[in-house]
Amino acid sequence: MPELTSRRGLLFGTAAIGAGALLVGCTSNESDDEPAANDQPAADDKPGKAVTIGFAGPQADHGWLNAINDNAKSRAKKYSDVTLEITEGSNDTAAQIGQIETLINKKVDVLVVLPADGKALTQVGLKAMRAGIPVINLDRIFNTPQAYRCWIGGDNYGMGLNAGHYIGEKLKDKADAKVIELAGLDNLELTKQRTQGFDDALKNYPNIKKVARQAAEFTVESGQAKMAQLLQAQSKFDALWNHDDDQGVGALRAIEQAGRDDFLMVGGAGALSAFQAIKQDDGVLKATVLYPPTMAASAIDLARALGQGKGVGGMAEFEIPASITLYSAVVDKTNVDQYMSTGFK
Repeated sequence: MPELTSRRGLLFGTAAIGAGALLVGCTSNESDDEPAANDQPAADDKPGKAVTIGFAGPQADHGWLNAINDNAKSRAKKYSDVTLEITEGSNDTAAQIGQIETLINKKVDVLVVLPADGKALTQVGLKAMRAGIPVINLDRIFNTPQAYRCWIGGDNYGMGLNAGHYIGEKLKDKADAKVIELAGLDNLELTKQRTQGFDDALKNYPNIKKVARQAAEFTVESGQAKMAQLLQAQSKFDALWNHDDDQGVGALRAIEQAGRDDFLMVGGAGALSAFQAIKQDDGVLKATVLYPPTMAASAIDLARALGQGKGVGGMAEFEIPASITLYSAVVDKTNVDQYMSTGFK
């Protein structure tokens, strides 16, 4: 069999960048009547079959969620063959179910759903799949794989793991180093996963001890209040990991008000304000660990490929994958310029 040379472009990188992938190319010595086993077109930028994508997410009451909506809309506009039907979004599960049922009744080709509550919306995901509408489940996962064709989302455990390793490497030569943690909402599984990853990473550094942890609520106000409590209780520590850059705005206010600059801070998610502070490099915030909202753009790419019956660039399979977990890259002053355009407000 002649050798096949892959010319597909990568669709999914660290931050899920790139508008699409190139079609597979073949070497000149391939016979026309002997196609390669994996010579299947991958989705690319060229107009193809028209696809109507229904998009339903929660209410954009947080910078990251607003960025999710923006990424979906901007990606859909890049494709002349995509029509995006987007709902207003709601944190009320009954309301979001109603919005998704409206999209099902409109008979969209593919659904992209970021559920306010994955468990509560599982049934409507199943309803869409049974109606012959494939579902791209974005980030907050449904209870059963039967409710979606593909899941794509962030790595909460990986966020904590990479934050812990970054801090660990910075403090590995310091005796009796102390770290503290400003977590998110403790009733969310994602918060528990982020903390578990952080704790597991720190196990690799016996000289480092986590001495305090406070749970905030992913808001500026809660970040400021809980950080103030941590600062009052901990007169001396070497590093802070904050789960969320939005609540980190409040945390930085509390740090400034306390006049503290004797530790390093690592954030989480990838807000533009965090990137700017990291680049300026005149405060305690030295890095943030990504939870990229560009996953919504990639979900549109996947939905389009699914609707057109195509595969994903850079992969040999005929079909899109069943699940994709994005990487939680650490952004510091060495690479912040690369990620600046992805920062959310």
